[in-house]
Amino acid sequence: MDNLYTRFDSTFFEKTRLSILTIVYRTGGASFNYIKRQLSMSDGAVYTHIEKLVQAEYLAKRREIAEGAAQTSYTLTDKGRQAYRDYLAFLEHMLQSHTHPFEGGRNGEDDE
Repeated sequence: MDNLYTRFDSTFFEKTRLSILTIVYRTGGASFNYIKRQLSMSDGAVYTHIEKLVQAEYLAKRREIAEGAAQTSYTLTDKGRQAYRDYLAFLEHMLQSHTHPFEGGRNGEDDE
């Protein structure tokens, strides 16, 4: 049980970076500006988190010209996609295998 919550590294499991991965996973790819709007964060804050995900090889970066301006977009790498799917499976397992703490006694078990 000790490794349940530590099986994902801190780069992946930090809440802003996990939000970025969720956005990119759900959209299949997203531009920097789209991610920034979704998170309501400054350019610098978003950039710092995205770069950590790129360096850890969870995200791939692509620069392109769109509507006459340079745009950077991001997609999940194979490593990022697998890590996110592992995270979803982990959440499903947690939801299915643990009783709600208010259903019964301590830790979901019936009191004696």
